[in-house]
Amino acid sequence: MADNYYIEERPWGWFKILLETPQYKVKEILVKPNSRLSYQSHKRRSEHWLIVQGTATVVLNDVAWVKKAGDSIEVPVGAKHRIGNHTAEDVIFIEIQRGEYFGEDDIERYSDDYNRT
Repeated sequence: MADNYYIEERPWGWFKILLETPQYKVKEILVKPNSRLSYQSHKRRSEHWLIVQGTATVVLNDVAWVKKAGDSIEVPVGAKHRIGNHTAEDVIFIEIQRGEYFGEDDIERYSDDYNRT
């Protein structure tokens, strides 16, 4: 069976939309070695992350944690957050978004390694 998922490449890796409904959206996200997403927040959605591969550095409202496969973290609406990979192995996590809107334009960036602020 072929994968018919929407995949979007990003400078830090890629994301794949696994499921999208009016109530929630589920993504698989890969972060390449020595890469990280922007430090950002969302006004219209919360996120729940489950690390499924690798060791990630998660920053939530300026507090950093190291999370490994099997660990998860809740990102409330409006919280500043970022996930990074400071290892030589890919990090993969599942993101479950809940809220009223799931568009990629609901991102406020505070800092970004790729000048997208």
